[in-house]
Amino acid sequence: MGSLGDPLPALSRRPKILFIDAYDSFSNNITSQLTTLLDVDVFVLPIDSPISKEDFRREIRHYEAVVCGPGPGSPENDADVGLMRWLWELDQNDLVPVLGVCLGFQSLVLACGGRVRRLRRGLHGMVRPIQHRSDDKDNIDEDNVFNGVGGFKATLYHSLCADIGQDSVNDWDRQKWKSPASHPDIVPLAWVEEDRNGTEGTERILMALKHRTKPLWGLQYHPESVCTEEEGNRVVRNWLTQALRWNLENRRVVDDVYMNLLARSATRTSLLQGVGSPSESGLEGPTREFLSDIFKCQNYERRTLRLPDRISVPDIAEFLNSRGARHIILESANGDQPAPTTGVDVRGMFSIVAVDVDHCTQLKYHTGDRFITIVNGTNGNASQQLRLSRGQTVWQFLAEFHESKKAALDLSTSGYVPDESEIPFLGGFVGYITYEQGLSDINVPLRQERGHARPDICFAWVSKSVVIDHEKRLLYIQSLEGDLPWIEKVVEDLRKSSIWCHESRPCSNGIPSDLLKTRIVIQEPSQAKYEAKVRMCQEYIAAGECYELCLTDQTKITTRTAKPRKDGPRAVHPGRSLQELSAHIGGTLDDPSWHLYRTLRRRNPAPFASYIRLGGATLVSSSPERFLQYNRSGLCSMKPMKGTVKKSSEPGDGYPTSLAEAEAILHIPKEEAENLMIVDLVRHDLHGICGAGKVTVPELLKVEEYQTVYTMITTVQGQLPGPRETPWPEHGERRSTYSGLDVLSASLPPGSMTGAPKKRSCELLQHIEDGKERSLYSGVVGYMCVTGRGDWSVTIRSMFKWDDETEVEGDMGEEEKEFWHIGAGGAVTILSTPEGEREEMFVKLARPLSIFTEDT
Repeated sequence: MGSLGDPLPALSRRPKILFIDAYDSFSNNITSQLTTLLDVDVFVLPIDSPISKEDFRREIRHYEAVVCGPGPGSPENDADVGLMRWLWELDQNDLVPVLGVCLGFQSLVLACGGRVRRLRRGLHGMVRPIQHRSDDKDNIDEDNVFNGVGGFKATLYHSLCADIGQDSVNDWDRQKWKSPASHPDIVPLAWVEEDRNGTEGTERILMALKHRTKPLWGLQYHPESVCTEEEGNRVVRNWLTQALRWNLENRRVVDDVYMNLLARSATRTSLLQGVGSPSESGLEGPTREFLSDIFKCQNYERRTLRLPDRISVPDIAEFLNSRGARHIILESANGDQPAPTTGVDVRGMFSIVAVDVDHCTQLKYHTGDRFITIVNGTNGNASQQLRLSRGQTVWQFLAEFHESKKAALDLSTSGYVPDESEIPFLGGFVGYITYEQGLSDINVPLRQERGHARPDICFAWVSKSVVIDHEKRLLYIQSLEGDLPWIEKVVEDLRKSSIWCHESRPCSNGIPSDLLKTRIVIQEPSQAKYEAKVRMCQEYIAAGECYELCLTDQTKITTRTAKPRKDGPRAVHPGRSLQELSAHIGGTLDDPSWHLYRTLRRRNPAPFASYIRLGGATLVSSSPERFLQYNRSGLCSMKPMKGTVKKSSEPGDGYPTSLAEAEAILHIPKEEAENLMIVDLVRHDLHGICGAGKVTVPELLKVEEYQTVYTMITTVQGQLPGPRETPWPEHGERRSTYSGLDVLSASLPPGSMTGAPKKRSCELLQHIEDGKERSLYSGVVGYMCVTGRGDWSVTIRSMFKWDDETEVEGDMGEEEKEFWHIGAGGAVTILSTPEGEREEMFVKLARPLSIFTEDT
């Protein structure tokens, strides 16, 4: 084979690479790296594609080279490697250059006669220096892909390793680059020597190899990880150079016709691609008549008031509620706090009150159904089930619905539409998505009998809203339907109201009598069972089934409230009472859940607090974690949160009292690895929609300070492609338009709540968590403005209940029993301890649970 320095003849087109996808959560990062680094077109074929060997042989003739990607499981399990096995079995006439990465590397090791065994301890999210063959001046080979490569560190994600007899080699420094006598086809190219401390000594881990006679190379480390140093890119470039040279020297002819390829583009098509007019798709006959007013033109109007300093978002919500309407609140509950003098400013800037939700159009979808329930709030809350057309998904329908509304605004608005930096939300979708909807989106099966018909997606289309700018202390009263009389009436009533005119804060009416006569039973997770589940997670990780598992459990709170009887006084029951809460819960709304929200957001002010009563669910949340934000121009931002420590005001109790102390605690391998694994997963999610080279990490492993905890955050950004022709017009694909819904639908469930790889992790967690539904917990809450901007938070540090669980007991209905749920958990890695994970789970549980347990 020729030297790496010899020039290659130029191709008349970009080279094509086939990527064999083993359902890893880093696959899109590799395809992006290949595309941008090598200037190639990458096509993706899943390992379980239902094709014959002959079809597979025909397919690979269209590509200059093949990459076998990483994935969960074992290379000895045929189901985990699938099509990879056929590559190693190709005869001389069908040979194609191949690069195996991680699982692909391990599969190649087996094909070369080696073994694969467990590491003494897995290395997931660990960054190590790569000792490679070009360091050895006595062993320079022309086809060594490490030639000319300097020193670099790379990220490792594996529990299994190649065994080629390295542990029995005595003269290690001289022999480590030589092919083992028992495996003459394996040429070692790189190693990591892991110091295991104590009596275990050093573990020799093969990091790269080449086949002695065939064009097959393998890398155990992950070249695509955000923490793999840039010098490692030269290895990938060298590999393609050698692959093209092998094709040339062996006169391998690549079929350059694009037609009839079995593989697909590495980037998803948009939700809107290939659909008809959004306002017409699926809306025929009675349905069109039923929804005739839904797609009417949007005529935006607003008025602005300066907000007195003493007035809070709940005060405004209570004022609006006094007018007889129900609302949704998305609040930056820490937005009025002073700016921090050190560290990162985590305050939110805007809060949203969605007004008169009962009169909004509502869209409800239960995972697995072939229809969407639409409630027309302007028509007496009449509802109709709209059947999805064949092949249509709920996300496509939502994208069509939103695009119609956006088009109506664009067509009708000849005046001023404010910039999103001025007002992020003019009106649009507001609602929630459950964890189970996310499972369905990645084809993780749910229980066939879920026992309920609750919505997994529930959105209200909000036309009237109030937006609070905490920084400028401005209040925007607005209507998408141009309802100026309503706007003027709200402005007039606000100016005349007691909250506006008086210097003192609104007086609390105290706890409603229903809440005061409540007794509470709390059922917390078993500590022993939770620790056992942590150990089960670690066994799966050690076996190579996953890199990290985000284990959770739920606490159930049963409240029994005495209800008035028509023929006499309330029934009074013994047991624990909520009387003690009267001193510190305030508000004027009648629903007890509102008082829970008032207390939670005061005790734990967070940038993504929310109070939602919609679709039979009540959610009270103080989430600190942004899931996904996107603006009108298609810039998307995700902020995975992993690595948390309790905040303390008492020095010496074992918890940090300052940001510097928290950084020292969290910047350790275990915590950084937890975050890094989810960062690379989030990059994969964004790459799948935004495309190659469109994803960046402007902030990595940054510790932020919140009211009760310190936590590690990374910011990942991606840019959606604009309207364009697809890269391969020969496919006959239409022009596509991407929106934030494309990223949202492709990124669920949130990676910070699953682990990695996402699909396999969710499947394992279904088993470990006994198939219990997480429901709203681990899902997302947020909005998508009619203009295309959106902001969604992860539903954590929250409590929720469902109306269909409420029970009325007694012959005369004297007592009402409700069930609240609080989820909590953490990321389990190979470095976790059962005791540490149990403690972290209960730390996260403590704040929302304290609403029901603390006396003051």
